[in-house]
Amino acid sequence: MTRRLFDAHLHIVDPRFPLVENSGYLPPAFTTADYTNRVRDLGVQGGAVVSGSFQAFDQAYLLDALASLPGEFVGVTQIPADTPDARIVELDGLGVRAVRFNVRRGGSASLDELESLACRVHALVGWHSELYIDSNDLAALAPTLRRLPAISIDHLGLSADGFTDVLRLVDSGVRVKATGFGRVELDPVAAMRAIVDVDPGALMVGTDLPSTRAPRPFVDSDLDLVHEAVGDDLIDDVLWSNAARWYRV
Repeated sequence: MTRRLFDAHLHIVDPRFPLVENSGYLPPAFTTADYTNRVRDLGVQGGAVVSGSFQAFDQAYLLDALASLPGEFVGVTQIPADTPDARIVELDGLGVRAVRFNVRRGGSASLDELESLACRVHALVGWHSELYIDSNDLAALAPTLRRLPAISIDHLGLSADGFTDVLRLVDSGVRVKATGFGRVELDPVAAMRAIVDVDPGALMVGTDLPSTRAPRPFVDSDLDLVHEAVGDDLIDDVLWSNAARWYRV
């Protein structure tokens, strides 16, 4: 039986809207129609459209995607630190639910602006902040992250070497996305088991489609790895409820 999935991490790449070359890279098109067709057999009924480095601070593509996708979809945006409060409130009303800090690739507000912007958007509209970061870089940031009201980490933190720091942050309330299995340098099944052992509500699942720059793109059987890791008792929460609560849908 196909279970209901909240795809907590996906990208839409629509060439009708501005794209910014990142380290010489521009992604191929992956429209809302492409995404809907790709996941038609996966039980996707909602998800989070995440802004990539190549989209910088553009909001037009994101708002168009949210208006086009069927189901409970929300947005994760990148905004400059000086974005007016009124614009943040407007974006929230249009379905945006988080701000992303792309530490690994750029295109977002900087780490120098992390604490002030993360606290401001949470106080204003309840947004959390998402970090695309290698877990090896978490130890230096941990004191700041523990002061922030709501944080999630992409792609299981990417690396095995810093994964204990991921678990320490999970123990303090940070959420983690089980995404991008083809780009991580750790055992995703072992990592997911370790996360739910600390906090069963911390783990969320996403396809990471279209898996830009990943050595291996998402395959449907990645979802079987999630089930293997968390078991029957937690699978519905991990596939849907944890993320649905986090993104307020």
